[in-house]
Amino acid sequence: MTDTISIAGIRATGFHGVYDHERRDGQQFVADLVLELPLARAAATDDVADTVHYGEVAEQVAAILAGDPVNLLETLAARIADAILERPAVQAVTVTLHKPQAPIPVPFGDVAVTIRRTRDDAPAEVVA
Repeated sequence: MTDTISIAGIRATGFHGVYDHERRDGQQFVADLVLELPLARAAATDDVADTVHYGEVAEQVAAILAGDPVNLLETLAARIADAILERPAVQAVTVTLHKPQAPIPVPFGDVAVTIRRTRDDAPAEVVA
């Protein structure tokens, strides 16, 4: 059985994108996370030390969103997933990364990339 902690709507201004104006001007990015981890111990002890502190996770994700620029949402989502999986209790994480101000020349509601990573996932092989 897997329990989950969900955090939706983490927002920060970042300078990610393939276009110069995106890197120069920045824009808001929004992250939604679902962390999979056992929560029975935390429920029994009522101690935050036995779970993942979701406030700290949100701050970490916001710092990544506002951090070093990348070209692709896929890269940024993977950075977030990798960082969250460094927390020992987390067995898997799903990251949905939204770019609501993406430079798309037609009306649209949202652009999002969703990835799921587990502790068992091997790093992706990059072929040049």
